[in-house]
Amino acid sequence: MTDIIKIKDWINNAENVIIGAGAGLSDAAGIHYTGEKFEHDFKDWIKKYGIEDLYTSSFYPFKTEEEKWAYWAKHIYFSYYERKHTELYRKLYDLVKNKNYFVITTNTDGQFINNGFDQEKVFEVQGSYSKLQCSIPCHNKLYYNEEHIKEMLDNIDNDLKIPSALVPKCPVCGKNMSVNLRCDNTFVEDDNWNLMQNRYDNFIKNKSDKNLLLLEFGIGFNTPGIIRFPFEQMTYIHDNFKLIRFNDKYSDIPKGIQDRAISANDDIREIIDLLL
Repeated sequence: MTDIIKIKDWINNAENVIIGAGAGLSDAAGIHYTGEKFEHDFKDWIKKYGIEDLYTSSFYPFKTEEEKWAYWAKHIYFSYYERKHTELYRKLYDLVKNKNYFVITTNTDGQFINNGFDQEKVFEVQGSYSKLQCSIPCHNKLYYNEEHIKEMLDNIDNDLKIPSALVPKCPVCGKNMSVNLRCDNTFVEDDNWNLMQNRYDNFIKNKSDKNLLLLEFGIGFNTPGIIRFPFEQMTYIHDNFKLIRFNDKYSDIPKGIQDRAISANDDIREIIDLLL
């Protein structure tokens, strides 16, 4: 059973907070990669291509760019633009808005920035559905894609293709564009990405002699080296750091930090409601 009283006390007394968030937080917010809504919205793609979820389908070998971008327009709209605002993320913002906070997230759905968090305090380390990049890449600039995504979505034909004229091309070299998601070594880390990396590093450095509360939400073992393991290491090294791990599947706390860490293994939505 999660110790709500202790968690509330730690949060209420925390001046400095880092939120680390993974896929489990967005899943708790209702953004699911499987389930009824996915099956309804992607029924044509499920029938034609046999896709089973939004993760594995991201690697589907579409034969043409017209097919690929018809799918990705649907995927991006479903995962980012259709549900910019969610109740859970708004409540999480209310929980920390009056504190000195910073966010690092492997999620690419924009939920933090779209629900009130200061974009200058949110490091989207794995990229964003809202941006395109050169697929080569020939340069490191990113391009906001909302209008283009909606235009592609409006022009998907019965064969689940978009017109060739709408296939996004790099404005510099003319090659195909791709979504700014970290899946291989072509991922673009633009100037803003590097700026946010520095801000995150400096936030931690400047709190090394102060009390700092690490709030970890929904992070498993797909990419544990980005947030999960560093949070554990920081808590182990710094006696003035504390960790609360919100995770209904992987909430174990390693030995050596159990006196400065709390395992919260109940439903994230229910816990946040109790904390407000």
